[in-house]
Amino acid sequence: MILLDPTDRRPIYEQIVEKLSELMIRGVLEENTALPSVRNLAAELSINPNTVQRAYLELDRLGYTHTIKGKGSFVSDLKEIKEKRMETMKQEFRHYVSELKTAGLKEEQLLMEIREIYGKKSEGGDEK
Repeated sequence: MILLDPTDRRPIYEQIVEKLSELMIRGVLEENTALPSVRNLAAELSINPNTVQRAYLELDRLGYTHTIKGKGSFVSDLKEIKEKRMETMKQEFRHYVSELKTAGLKEEQLLMEIREIYGKKSEGGDEK
């Protein structure tokens, strides 16, 4: 289901949160899909079940999942998940734009970069 990166400096539970949330956002894990049990995922990843439990608690706290006592963790409403992720990305974008501005990047240069990413040559919206 997920692969952990042993060279990643982040705690393992954070990697699990990132990987599972990405699968949810991309629709690989659909709404109301049950996540693997803590024990099963821990065994699959060869890690301590407490680490998986911590990741599941974080996913629950962030709203990506909801827990049904005695049944496990389930993927929450995907629309809400995507909206939360979009808001987080917008905040990160604003932060980086502010840093680029401070570093001297001009507005038109930034807009050119954005147009390039979107595949447009000019403000008129000509496709590449």
